[in-house]
Amino acid sequence: MSKNIRKKNIIVSVVFWISIYLLIVLAPLIVLNTGELPKGSGFWWDFSMALGFSGMAMMSVQFFLTARFKYATAPFGIDIIYYFHRYLAIAAFIFISLHYFIIVIDNKEALGVINPFEASWYMTAGRISLFLFMLLILSSLFRKQLKIKYEIWRVLHILMAVTAFILALVHIKGVGYYISGPEKQWLWTTYTLFFVFLVFYIRLVKPWIIKRHPYKVIEVTKEHGRSYTIALKPEGHAGMNFKAGQFAWLTLKDSPFHIKEHPFSISSSPSDKNRIEFTIKELGDFTKTIKDTVIGDIAYLDGPYGSFSIDNYSDAHGFVFVSAGVGVAPIMSMLRSMVDKKDKREIVFLNINNNLQSIIFRNELEEMQNHLNLKLIYLLTKADNSWQGERGHITKELFQRILPENFTKLEYFICGPKPVSDIAQKELYGLKVPLSKIHFELFDMV
Repeated sequence: MSKNIRKKNIIVSVVFWISIYLLIVLAPLIVLNTGELPKGSGFWWDFSMALGFSGMAMMSVQFFLTARFKYATAPFGIDIIYYFHRYLAIAAFIFISLHYFIIVIDNKEALGVINPFEASWYMTAGRISLFLFMLLILSSLFRKQLKIKYEIWRVLHILMAVTAFILALVHIKGVGYYISGPEKQWLWTTYTLFFVFLVFYIRLVKPWIIKRHPYKVIEVTKEHGRSYTIALKPEGHAGMNFKAGQFAWLTLKDSPFHIKEHPFSISSSPSDKNRIEFTIKELGDFTKTIKDTVIGDIAYLDGPYGSFSIDNYSDAHGFVFVSAGVGVAPIMSMLRSMVDKKDKREIVFLNINNNLQSIIFRNELEEMQNHLNLKLIYLLTKADNSWQGERGHITKELFQRILPENFTKLEYFICGPKPVSDIAQKELYGLKVPLSKIHFELFDMV
């Protein structure tokens, strides 16, 4: 597929899915303003209702965004979708909070008593829903600061989200304002059924499908930089077809029904269908247990996902890779794929690490220079005095030294912690590298 055709298809897909999203969010406002409308309510009252209904519609989309439907996520990249999910949740919470506080200011009597033992059941349901939604947002934004384990947070996140949404529906039904009439009843019935379908699919159907395609650990390799590579072999099925640079959710030594999956980049080449590898650094509660993995352990994969792949740019003149630490994993997948294909296109690889001892895959990378048109540059941030290569941090001058004359024609792939990715993008923008040629993997989605 040519670059222009691919670009056109992506634009069409992006416009389509954004239009679907806007339709879902705006549908309540369109439908609820048809038919007979309440009289004498006033602007602020109607505005607060519009905010509340829009916030509810946005909440319903949240479940769709995390369902990992590949056709919906492909044009954007699932890492972008997850960030969108996070900020959309904040926007929905603001809408619903404004819905409540506008009523507090404009028509406090409509709220009735606060005491849950005396208040109407549907008003209490609405207040509890808003409170749970607030807890959900705060626990998500500050999970690491609050030191909540990822697995525990995920379970709480799901329970709070489902409960908050159900209570909000109960509140809407109990209040009954703006939802009389068959078309309005059908609207909220559709939202409810859509919500039930998503929960059923995400928590029952999808884990069941994944469980039918197990993998077995066949090798565990200790790498530099406190990292480990685990190799998996498909058990009783053909394995996973993926593009070099993509990632998957990994469930290790547990059932996919137990919500203990974690996203990791694939570090192996797509060429070997009987072996798939993940290179994982000891960073958190789960990753610190990777070293305890033993051969024969059962694993499950949900994937592949992501648009971070050179396979999407078959007509590119060449590539520039920038990685930091274990961000080298998807880059290795792409380099190994190029070795397998005997791809001789120009490659510049800026590999950032603390010191020589922390460079993952150092020996293999240096050997690759014998098989690829690869210029390998190590940038060490904590190098000792004996180091004669690049040191310090990414700068515009560094890129000017290492990039070839045709640097604006190359495709750029950046993977690493957000500060590294941000500064790399900033300096490349400063060098007038076209935005369309800079691709980055958001290193921390959760």
